[in-house]
Formats: sequence, structure tokens, C-alpha cells
Amino acid sequence: MQAALAEARRAAAVDEVPIGAVLAGPDGGILARAHNRRHLDGDPTAHAEMLVIRQAADALGDWRLEDSALAVTLEPCCMCAGAIVLARIPRLIYGAADPKGGAVKTLYQLCNDDRLNHRVEVTAGVLAEECGRVLTDFFAAHRAKGKK
Repeated sequence: MQAALAEARRAAAVDEVPIGAVLAGPDGGILARAHNRRHLDGDPTAHAEMLVIRQAADALGDWRLEDSALAVTLEPCCMCAGAIVLARIPRLIYGAADPKGGAVKTLYQLCNDDRLNHRVEVTAGVLAEECGRVLTDFFAAHRAKGKK
């Protein structure tokens, strides 16, 4: 989670919403890392999780990311939770819950929906306070500057 937090801080440094993600392989080494790039790339799908999944699939030459673990600073949204299931990622660790868009435990439970063909082991709340503070500080600074 520390590596994901470092990515979130990199996002904030370039004025992106500070969400970071890393995907580790079976040996615990990081296969891919990313932070949100929606504004930088002009791409609504450029969430940290989506970028990490794309990078890892490209590096491994396979869309199945079995034997991996994804750590992300904020509970994934519907798009990202769906991509996690589709990529067959077996383990998800996230920091702060997302009461406005969380699709893993808060609003929806996509990663463990019995109607889908893959389930994800979820560990929630890892360094939640620190992960949440990065976001809170970012948005407080934006409000102070009059930004959206």
C-alpha cells in the first residue's frame, strides 16, 4: 500500500485526483504501478487500476492476471471493480472506502457477486486514514483555489 500511496502523491503533484495502484506478482514484486491520469490523458477510463491492469497484461502477454494482488488507495468504482473481475485478479487490497462510488463493499459488491464467474479476495481499510487524507487534502486545496 505504501507504493500505491507514493503513486497517489505523484498524481497530486501533477494535479490529478490522487489515487494510486500497484499490481504485485506471486513473488510480491511489483509488476505495474500507476496513478490517475484522466486529466493528463483526456481519458475518462484512465483510472489508476485500469492503467495498472493494462500495463501488467501487456508486460505478461496475457489478459489473465492470476497469481497477482492489486493494491489501490481508494475503493474501486464500478468500471475498475468490473475490470478486476474480468482480469481474474485474485486479491484486492484497498485503503479508503468510497461512499460516493465504491463498487467493492460500499455501494456495490461486484468483486464477490455470485452471478459473476470470478470472485476476488478483498482486504479493505489498509492504511485507510492515510489514503483518505491524501484525497481530503487534495480536494481542500482545490476548493481553496476555487477549482473543481
